[in-house]
Amino acid sequence: MSVTVRLPRPDGSLEERRLAEPARWARPARPLTSRVAFAAAHVVADPLGDNTPGAPAAVDWESTLAFRRHLWSYGLGVAEAMDTAQRGMGLNWATTRELIDRSAAAAREAGGRIAAGAGTDHAPPDLDSLDDVATAYGEQIEVVEASGAQVILMASRQLARLARGPEDYAKVYDRLLGQVSRPVILHWLGPMFDPALAGYWGSPEVPAATAAFLELIGRHAARVDGVKVSLLDAAHERGLRAALPAGVRLYTGDDFNYPELIRGDGTHHSDALLGVFAAIAPAASAALQALDEGDLARYDAALAPTLPLARHVFTAPTWYYKTGIAFLAWLCGHQPGFTMVGGLQSARSVLHLAELARLADDARLLPDPDLAATRLRAFLDVAGVPG
Repeated sequence: MSVTVRLPRPDGSLEERRLAEPARWARPARPLTSRVAFAAAHVVADPLGDNTPGAPAAVDWESTLAFRRHLWSYGLGVAEAMDTAQRGMGLNWATTRELIDRSAAAAREAGGRIAAGAGTDHAPPDLDSLDDVATAYGEQIEVVEASGAQVILMASRQLARLARGPEDYAKVYDRLLGQVSRPVILHWLGPMFDPALAGYWGSPEVPAATAAFLELIGRHAARVDGVKVSLLDAAHERGLRAALPAGVRLYTGDDFNYPELIRGDGTHHSDALLGVFAAIAPAASAALQALDEGDLARYDAALAPTLPLARHVFTAPTWYYKTGIAFLAWLCGHQPGFTMVGGLQSARSVLHLAELARLADDARLLPDPDLAATRLRAFLDVAGVPG
């Protein structure tokens, strides 16, 4: 039985949309092997919590952890407490710490892979010195390592404010990489995701920043599992991954070009640490299963329909992509309501979210069309869109 819903168009007209039958996405029978793939997961807000801007985050723990089990069931690792989980945009440190501990425990139960972000966001924004930044990083590294998760060294707004050049980044990261107990993932988050990080690694010029980044990695290659690069620049990523020391992975954070970057050029390829993989987990898993079997045509067929969706989710202002991730999770039945910590559900327009629903339907990623239609009608009704 077909399901229809009336969706608004940018010109103000309404489209009678017949939702597609969902694709049948198979879960992997064995671990994925050709690529290492993490999905950066969002947090589900407690609908009865305050969660207004500036309030401590109130999390629906049952739904949040269930979503991580969903990702593990498709063979993906979970990148925990990253920017997708609203670090620096509503998720305070006390809740972040609890999130890391709870998710790491759930990963042990599920046999899933987990890495978690360690940064400096618990410290005052006006830290006085590089030593203070390194100390703040060390406190979060200790929390992540104690949980059993792999450390992802997130970019620091305080370091970006204090550093005067590459040597200041080197001073902090040399100290951090000297103290970690096992190899970490370094994160280069571009200013399109957080304007406060402009000029990270010591220069606003990307080639100069890249040279400093590579020099740091070269000194500590044994302590660097990989680098997550989120600059949305496929040509830069291809050049960087070719220049990395042997054994250091490049985890693409390019939500605009991930199919080609993960597929590779025959000599080099990217692994994945992507926010969009949380939204397209079944399709991402199917593509990676095909890659394991050497079936590039099936890989392409699985990911190609997801790319328009991803590019829309991450459209400017890019840092509000979290709203689209949560909206899709709600449409797909992974959470009871469309609320977010910090009130961030207000960060995208009705037209943006309606187009998101269209593109998810085009990719056949709505597992229960009846549920999706019911929730879309309710959302549009509350928004004042005529039914």
